[in-house]
Amino acid sequence: MLPRVFLFFFSSFHIAICTSQNQKSEAEIQEWVVGVVNQIRRAQNKERQIEQVQPRLPAFPFPQPVHQLEGLRNTAQPVGKLAYWHISNLLTMQHYKALFTLGIPIVIGQIGVIILGFADTLMIGHHSTNELAAASFVNNMFTLAIIFATGFSYGLTPIVGSLFGRGETHVVGRMLKNSLFANTLLAVLLTLIMWILYLNIHRLGQPEELLPLMRPYFIVLLISLLFVLLFNGFKQFADGITDTRVSMWILLTGNVMNIIGNYILIYGKLGMPEMGLLGAGISTLASRIMMVVVFAVIFFCTRRYHIYKEGFLHNTLNRADFLHLNKLGWPIAMQMGMETASFSLSAIMVGWIGTTALAAHQVMLAISQICFMMYYGMGAAVAVRVSNFRGQNDRMNVRRSAYAGFHIMLLIALIGALPIFLLRNELGGWFSDSPAVSVMVAQLIIPFIIYQFGDGLQINFANALRGIADVKPMMYIAFIAYFLISLPAGYFFGFIMDWGIIGIWMAFPFGLTTAGILYYLRFNRDTK
Repeated sequence: MLPRVFLFFFSSFHIAICTSQNQKSEAEIQEWVVGVVNQIRRAQNKERQIEQVQPRLPAFPFPQPVHQLEGLRNTAQPVGKLAYWHISNLLTMQHYKALFTLGIPIVIGQIGVIILGFADTLMIGHHSTNELAAASFVNNMFTLAIIFATGFSYGLTPIVGSLFGRGETHVVGRMLKNSLFANTLLAVLLTLIMWILYLNIHRLGQPEELLPLMRPYFIVLLISLLFVLLFNGFKQFADGITDTRVSMWILLTGNVMNIIGNYILIYGKLGMPEMGLLGAGISTLASRIMMVVVFAVIFFCTRRYHIYKEGFLHNTLNRADFLHLNKLGWPIAMQMGMETASFSLSAIMVGWIGTTALAAHQVMLAISQICFMMYYGMGAAVAVRVSNFRGQNDRMNVRRSAYAGFHIMLLIALIGALPIFLLRNELGGWFSDSPAVSVMVAQLIIPFIIYQFGDGLQINFANALRGIADVKPMMYIAFIAYFLISLPAGYFFGFIMDWGIIGIWMAFPFGLTTAGILYYLRFNRDTK
């Protein structure tokens, strides 16, 4: 429900307007204020209807009569300008509040993923530097596959978000059913591709002493791939209906389980054998299975999603929904896959330098996830808000949501990057006992700080484009930014200029900032 203070504000403002000496301006602005109040009342009625269906969801977005509001921007009357300034600021604050309400649970869930990455890297690194290097290579390969799959599942978000914005809850369950089917088929395809990579892992120029450590770890992660995609399907459904807390709690629980499993299996505690890197893989597999099972139980066996379960059970798989999901999912998957490839394929070049460089690369990836995951948490909230407003055909609030999201991204960049910079000389020692790794990590912090603005920019407007379902250009932009700029620049700086791993990392700001600028220009054009 909208706070009563808003209605009081409008009523008071209406009285102030009525005291204006200019009768023509008074009548025009009075008509506008009455229109605002009427829209608020209609929105409140709509909120009540939504709450009757799904009471756990946040209140419906704050409305505005776009054309009337924008008409006051260029008015010559001071009271009109004052009206525009006050209402515009009020509405902007509503977007910040709504994005935080949706985004914070997602960010917390992503922080859980960050903690897991830290825990894995810390435990493996202190067990063995060689195991840390082996984990770096294998995780980079699977990160590419998982991010690609996550991007594909993101195609469900604008569909569910638009349906939810229009109140078409009966269709949402059907779309989830088709999404889980599509994700399962993609899991089979990715498993075959990764199996081929496994058979040729010895041909990729990695240190020979790491291959016996890489192979069993690779197999365990390969088995877990299906469960990652199934969880993604459930998560994007929940995010699309703005119920982000369920995913948060499941992620946090799964990550705690993974950390405990790591401690037991890596070091051989509680009577278990000391399994090292393989133990970390087994713990990861168990936690991913658990998360899918828990989400399925919540969906099918509780009343939380009963209105969506009806649509899931009483509708069959159909070609139209399947093709619609693929039409949106594949471009997003390609965009996110190419973005991740600029980091994952860089790991191959880092491996050419040596084991120490590969270990430092893994440490930096764990550190970079601090900001990256928080960006993507807020980016997911932007996509949901934008898709909700798109479902209502409210272009002005589509733009306001996206720009408010970018402001939050800048704040996250500042908060996240500053302590990392100050602790640059100590961070490496948290993850590895090797002094050489610590020195290399401190050097890599500088390019990491440089690309934070570009990373926040590209994540925000990529998700805004996803929210308005304009996803095909993202694929071409990603190809230009990451394959034509970032990767070649990494090779040039790293090996032609002979800057080593620092040169490889100096390429990332160029690729990320290019992508961010191009996404912004595309979104700005689409929403004018």
